[in-house]
Amino acid sequence: MTTNSSTVFSTCDFCDAHKSDASGAFRVLAPLFKDYGGRHAFHGQVLTVKCYEDNSHVKLAVESAGHGRVLVVDGAGSLQRALLGGNLATAAARNGWAGVVVDGCVRDFAEISVLPIGIRALGLNPMPTLRSDQGQTGGPVLVQGTKVQTGDWLYADPDGMVVSSEALHFS
Repeated sequence: MTTNSSTVFSTCDFCDAHKSDASGAFRVLAPLFKDYGGRHAFHGQVLTVKCYEDNSHVKLAVESAGHGRVLVVDGAGSLQRALLGGNLATAAARNGWAGVVVDGCVRDFAEISVLPIGIRALGLNPMPTLRSDQGQTGGPVLVQGTKVQTGDWLYADPDGMVVSSEALHFS
């Protein structure tokens, strides 16, 4: 379940290998996400959080041991509040998360852009969330129409992001 940042993979190569896969086990996330973290390629097993303009469950997740996983946050595509900022991104990097993908916004670009973690989101918004312990962790989510669930594997590089039900092999 750990990730090796020095290992090279290509989402294009994965797509070439799985272009005929109609099973739904291999999916490509919509090309709407921007790269905000200090690591531009990352991968790991997924933990999901579903929340709307309340990052209580994101905070709980990134403050726990990441073990090289990728946190995928279904923020329902909201652009009104940031679900991850400098403090939580720093906690995620410190606790061994490989990356965080937010279907919503992040903030504190100057801080998160230098952290050794992958961070993808739809955009930046300086407005923080209010915390009222809303949301859920570990269930299936929809990220811009693509199903992602805890236990899937996410691979991100400058060409895009793919999700697979099984770990993908690369050299």
